Amino acid sequence: MITKDYIILAPQGLHARPATTLIRLAKGFKSTTSLQKAGKTVKLNSMLNILSLTIKGGETITVIIEGEDETIASAAINQFFTEQLKDL
Repeated sequence: MITKDYIILAPQGLHARPATTLIRLAKGFKSTTSLQKAGKTVKLNSMLNILSLTIKGGETITVIIEGEDETIASAAINQFFTEQLKDL
């Protein structure tokens, strides 16, 4: 299992457009990916799951990845949060 914390730098938070991109990215791997905020954990497989966390700019979330390709999935999701998210 791989866990990593990210601070959401976008002032608008993790809204629908980047959430859709993140879901598509996670679905490309066999590993199970979850997001956690303030003790609430949801699977990264549904827009409603992500939006239910109401992730705002400046908040910290934890990404949890577990499965056979977790290392590759973790690298791709890390790239999403460090590079792609600021462009969405």
